[in-house]
Amino acid sequence: MGDHDKIAVWAVTPNGADLAEKIAERMPAVDLFCPQGLPSRAIDVQRFTRLKKTVEQCFKRYPAHIFVMSTGIVVRLIAPLIRHKTEDPAVLVIDERGLHVISLLSGHMGGANALALEVSDLIDSDPVITTATDINAVPAVDILAAQKNLFIENPAAIKYVNMAMVTGNPIFLHDPYNFLTEDLNNMTAIPFETRGDIPDDNPQGDLRAGVFIDDITLDLPNKMLILRPPSLVAGIGCNRNTGLDELKGFLVDVLEKSALSPKSLKGLSSIDVKSDESGLSALAKELDLPIQFFTRKELNSVETIQNPSTEVEKHVGVKSVCEAAAILGSNQGQLIVPKQNTRNVTVAIARTPFTS
Repeated sequence: MGDHDKIAVWAVTPNGADLAEKIAERMPAVDLFCPQGLPSRAIDVQRFTRLKKTVEQCFKRYPAHIFVMSTGIVVRLIAPLIRHKTEDPAVLVIDERGLHVISLLSGHMGGANALALEVSDLIDSDPVITTATDINAVPAVDILAAQKNLFIENPAAIKYVNMAMVTGNPIFLHDPYNFLTEDLNNMTAIPFETRGDIPDDNPQGDLRAGVFIDDITLDLPNKMLILRPPSLVAGIGCNRNTGLDELKGFLVDVLEKSALSPKSLKGLSSIDVKSDESGLSALAKELDLPIQFFTRKELNSVETIQNPSTEVEKHVGVKSVCEAAAILGSNQGQLIVPKQNTRNVTVAIARTPFTS
């Protein structure tokens, strides 16, 4: 029971079940939940005997829940299950007459606000959305980040940036690749390049909020929202039977020493003769990243490697594995960390070229 591509719709009364069935009929992927014994016209209904227990079992299994019942019941049901805005599913509450669709939880990152608008349109009701950015018609930085596939490193800072947007206060902005500059063009954004460009306090004595979009690591203030673009590709070479721990440990070490965020890694790459290397497969799985393998011909076509190796060419048939693989994997990106090596592992990092 449970499907990450479906929405769970819950009802506990006859009128609520009628409305829940109407929603289920009009939405493409829904699991309908009703109590044992409650009449329902729907053919496929998930029956429960204890609402609280079933909600506990299903809460994390669905990306969104629609409860056709009182808000008080729903608040008591989900309160012990709420963890964080980056993890919690969207939750809507609808009265059984279908007058109002309330976005209750995970309005932005979970998509509850958008879902509330969709459902209210389906059943001709009034959406109730209370998030400040929405009601003031200003962009929410967490929504913008999700749209641009930016990883939110410190979600606690979202509230500072969104509050600045609502109140019209200026923010600091570091966005060298222009991910959000255009979206934030109505804000008074103060560009900066390094941590030293940020004053510790504004004239009122409060540290100003800001947005930092980059794959480099800096010591930044708590009110600086750090967004990581998917910009880095790690090219990796290794000896046979090199284990996961050694591969991962050296990759993390290279990133740390190079002041690059592992959250900006978008993929791994290597030579095709290593495609059966269990350590590399385990590393890709561990990091939840795709891995590409390139042929000797493809690797030898790269002209921007910095450290060709006659020894590698003698044994493998290519001038470079990790540097060439990183450049190819990043779509002919810039090699920003040339070959680093231990006895068993070589790592190089390239940055994907971005266009404004």
